[in-house]
Amino acid sequence: MNDELTSLKETHFTFPGQTNFYKGKVRDVYTINNKYLAMVVTDRISAFDVVLPEAIPYKGQVLNQIAAKFLQATADIVPNWVITVPDPSVTIGRICDPFKVEMVIRGYLAGHAWREYSAGKRQVCGVSLPDGLKENDKLPEPIITPTTKASIGHDEDISRAQILARNIVSENDYIQLENYTKALFNRGTEIATKQGLILVDTKYEFGKADGKIYLIDEIHTPDSSRYFYSNGYDERQKEGEPQKQLSKEFVRKWLIENGFQGKDGQVVPLMTNEIVQSISERYIELFEQITGEHFTKPGNENVTGRVEKAINNALTTL
Repeated sequence: MNDELTSLKETHFTFPGQTNFYKGKVRDVYTINNKYLAMVVTDRISAFDVVLPEAIPYKGQVLNQIAAKFLQATADIVPNWVITVPDPSVTIGRICDPFKVEMVIRGYLAGHAWREYSAGKRQVCGVSLPDGLKENDKLPEPIITPTTKASIGHDEDISRAQILARNIVSENDYIQLENYTKALFNRGTEIATKQGLILVDTKYEFGKADGKIYLIDEIHTPDSSRYFYSNGYDERQKEGEPQKQLSKEFVRKWLIENGFQGKDGQVVPLMTNEIVQSISERYIELFEQITGEHFTKPGNENVTGRVEKAINNALTTL
């Protein structure tokens, strides 16, 4: 099943006007005429900043289509980088100079923040948290916990004060990024609520072009966000039970249970066909749940050829 017909693990294209190529953890990004980016969202999957050995069928399509939907649904809040989405796994947009921070916002105590809190820390990225919280509790109000955007290795927590002190982002721009982040999170929360979900936490990335701030990259996808099902949330919290969630956290938990957290000397556990299939199904489940739309699998054509053709056709219209 996990072959080139259903999975897109990597690409090696050459396009007219291509001036650069960048292979990220899960994206292959082609620079065109130093003006546009053609971003191919592959089916690679990463966790703990490590790219896992097996591709997940349809994962790239899920991420790209969710991002396209929510970038369009938030364009009234902040302009975004997208020009066209010519293929389920491709987005083409304008080049922006990215800010070197990721704007993480959390409405609930989960994931990394919970791991820090349960280890005894009561400050995350300079933000104080009250005593007495349980895992997955709703926070008094959403908090912004930025991370550095590392080119290599792990992103690291950073505080607002550190960002300004190191002049990573100017104060005026950072205030605007905070405002955009809060407004986007509110919109994402509203959309999720209509679908019976809770947007737990997410991250946004921003860049600048011609002096203007743009929202870049994906938003509100299972790779950048965590969702709980709202039905039964209160009862599960009251009983101290795990929340039913749609996010990549289940992949991290599977890795942790099998002795892998991305640390030196650790080996990624064997990803069987059953594991790969289950991860694929979870991604499709999230797509349908968060968008309220049926997920359509493409036909049997070679996915690599389809993607290359779509990009070539789109570039002729720019």
